[in-house]
Amino acid sequence: MLRKILDGVSAGLMIVIGCSVYLACEDKVVGAVLFAVALLTICYKGLSLFTGKVGFIPEKHGKEEVSTLLLGLLGNAIATCALGYLIGLALPNLQATAKVAYEAKLTQEWWQTFIRAIFCGVLMYVAVSVYRENKSVVGILFAVPVFILSGFEHSIADMGYFGISGQVSFDAFIFILIVIVGNAVGGMLLPILQGKLKIGRAKVDVDNKEKANEETR
Repeated sequence: MLRKILDGVSAGLMIVIGCSVYLACEDKVVGAVLFAVALLTICYKGLSLFTGKVGFIPEKHGKEEVSTLLLGLLGNAIATCALGYLIGLALPNLQATAKVAYEAKLTQEWWQTFIRAIFCGVLMYVAVSVYRENKSVVGILFAVPVFILSGFEHSIADMGYFGISGQVSFDAFIFILIVIVGNAVGGMLLPILQGKLKIGRAKVDVDNKEKANEETR
């Protein structure tokens, strides 16, 4: 249990670093690309990031996988909030920038936040699945900048921005919950659609075989 939480804390630490470099860059394209160092490290080290794991739950959703996901999320939250707050204290300029981002995010309608979170979840699944299946970082290097520059919402990164801003509120808590759910929906979307497609193809293959057998009788 402790190991799972600590893996989540380690992943949260890397996300906070990614948030920091993004906030520090005047050129947001450069900042978005550099943010990818967080997910690169998480994938190479096998750390537990909620948005990187939730998309694989449809494939493997046993007690162990769900436990790892939720305890990792707890670790992600602990690290991003606590370490983000320390970064904000040490770097007031980043804290000021994070406050602006914090206030802007909380002006969104809940459904806008949810939709943005879904699309981020899709891209996170793409990034991690490409790495897992092909041992390629191409998905990470493209998907991370794409979700950031598109304005999509990443629950753990948002925790990092909020932590750096030093702001705490009930609205922020609700915002994060909405993003977590949206990321989960988006992360599972492609696996579920691909699963249904495979089922459909399998049915077609069976039908074709049965038809061929009937023709040979």
